[in-house]
Parts: sequence; C-alpha cells; structure tokens
Amino acid sequence: MKFSSVRMACAFVVAASVFLPAVDLSAQSAEAAVIATIDAYHKALASGDSTTALSMLADDVTILESGGVENKEHYRSGHLSGDMRFAAAVPRERSEITVTVVGDAAWAWSTSVTKGKMGEREINSTGAELAVLARVNGTWMIKAFHWSSRAAR
Repeated sequence: MKFSSVRMACAFVVAASVFLPAVDLSAQSAEAAVIATIDAYHKALASGDSTTALSMLADDVTILESGGVENKEHYRSGHLSGDMRFAAAVPRERSEITVTVVGDAAWAWSTSVTKGKMGEREINSTGAELAVLARVNGTWMIKAFHWSSRAAR
C-alpha cells in the first residue's frame, strides 16, 4: 500500500469517526429532548405545577380529548385542574414513547395503562397519546396533544 493511500484511508477513518456519530447523536438528542419535554409536562401535571405544564404548551396548542377540541386558554381555565387532580391521584404506566423527528417538527406516541381510584371511582383504563412538537428557538414546544382512553378489557 502506498503512503498516500494509507494517509487517505486514515483521513477517511478520522472523518467518519468525527462526522458520523455527530449525525446519530444529533438525531438521538432531538428524540431525547422531545421525550424529556413530554415527561416534564406529565410530571408537572402530577405535581400540580400548572405554570410548568402550561409553559410546555405552545400558545397555539390544540388539545383533542373526549371528542372535543381545546385551545390553551380553554384548557387553562377548565380541563387543566381536573387533569392535575387525576394525574396526582391515579398511577399511569406508560409504554416506551416512539418519536419521529423531521427537522424542527416531531411527533411522539405512546400507550398507557391507568389503574387506581379517583375519589370513590375505580379507574382501570388503557390509553393512547399522540403529541406533536415544534422546535422554536432551540426549545421543543408541544403544539398538539390527542388523548384517548377506554375501559381495560
């Protein structure tokens, strides 16, 4: 092997080791940031921290649940307090979140099992969540949530 061929091969290995992991890490870190945003939202709900929960939602968020559509103000003034009470009272076991990132947009979905008591009411349901996020000035914001649930079968 000639010296120049060895130098080119070494240059290729160095370039590949520098640039290829960066691409993978970038995709992984965007995925991880999306999951962290969704997790922070749910943790804020469960701890009764409405300020943090609302800060994760874009101003133009759309929330779809129980056949209805809510904007941020409608959610803040109505549904949010009930969601916080429910999240604090009833444990939820979520599946792994599946995330797709395309540029500054992402969507993530998961399923869950929720079992426990809300007051005197027994809860045993399965659910699905779809979140749509956008990266705004480097921060992932939730632009839409769609939640559905049904009694466990």
